[in-house]
Parts: sequence; structure tokens; C-alpha cells
Amino acid sequence: MNLVIRRRAILAAAVAVAVIVLDQWLKIWVKTNFYLGEGLSILPFFELRFVQNNGMAFGMEFGSKLALTLFRIIVVGLLIWYIGRLCSRSETVSTGYLVTLSLIAAGALGNIIDCLFYGLIFNNPWPPEVASFVPWGEGYGHLFHGLVVDMLYFPLFSFEWPSWVPGFGGSTFSFFDPVFNLADSAITVGIILLLLFYSKNLPFANQSDKKE
Repeated sequence: MNLVIRRRAILAAAVAVAVIVLDQWLKIWVKTNFYLGEGLSILPFFELRFVQNNGMAFGMEFGSKLALTLFRIIVVGLLIWYIGRLCSRSETVSTGYLVTLSLIAAGALGNIIDCLFYGLIFNNPWPPEVASFVPWGEGYGHLFHGLVVDMLYFPLFSFEWPSWVPGFGGSTFSFFDPVFNLADSAITVGIILLLLFYSKNLPFANQSDKKE
């Protein structure tokens, strides 16, 4: 392995490890220090709020929990394999593209860890008690059925709809309501960078260019 390839492989691994470690550290800290639903105001527009979800990024729910976790594992496995191939193509692949894919893979893997293991190693008490580690296998769930921990909440602004507005009159609108985590952020940032700067690097984009 030449020096350029080694540096790119180390960079991709470093980005992924940093995202996963920071994501898991924050999740475990919140889970063991906050009761479910508890919030801590940091700034007028930023709050730490402990919530859990079964589904995808930003608390969305989609299909079977087991099927979703298995699908994530397959996708991340393929993405890691693809990143490994890219690391060996030092002359043709940009470092930014590699880092972008590493962000997406690490973010997805961060949430997979919750799904795989949190149900085995944590209890899930009712508020106001906080969660704690338990002996392996004595937690609140089974393998593949852990709950994903979210905590980043940005209530940027809110207002009440005028009473004359059809369907919404008198109700409150707030933005941004979803609570998410660092893994979700890494996936979102990675996808945005991919679409803005590196969409031409994607395999299917190259195939379409060849056909033209």
C-alpha cells in the first residue's frame, strides 16, 4: 500500500471512528444522566432532550424494527466495502468524496449500535429514574431491538396561527420539532455534501455518463 492510499485509508477510518465515539459517548451520557423526556436548555434555540425511537433518522417510524436494522447493516456493509475500494484508487478519487461517504457510513453505524446492543446492556426505567447499565442480556430488550437515543433539539421559532386560517387556526406551529443525534447529523451532512459536490462521483452517475 503506497503512502497516498494509506493516508486516505487512515483519514476515512479516523472520520468514522471520531463520529462513532462522539455519538456513543453523548448517547450514553444522556441516557445515564437524564430521565426519559427530560430536557436541559443550553441556548434559547438549543436544548438537550432525551427521547428514544424505534425507527429512522429524526425519530421517524418505518416498518418492522428487525427488518430496518438488518437493512441498515446490509447497506453499511456495502458502503464500507465501497469505501475500501475507493481508498485504493488514489489517483481518481477525491479526498472530500471519501470523507463524505465515511460520514454517512459512520452515522448509520452509530444508530445500528443502539439497535443491536442497547436493549441488552441498559434498563429502561420510568421517569424520573435514569437508565443504568445492567449485566449482558438483562436489559429491556433483545438483540436487534434496542431503542435509538436522540437528544439534540433546536426549537428555532414558533407562532400561533390566526383563528381565520382554515384547518390551522388557533394551533401552534414550531420549527424545528424533530429531536435527533450526532449520527443523524453525520448522515445528513454527508448526504448534503454528496448531492452538492460529489454526485458525479457516484457509480450510477458514471454509468449514465458512459451511455451518453
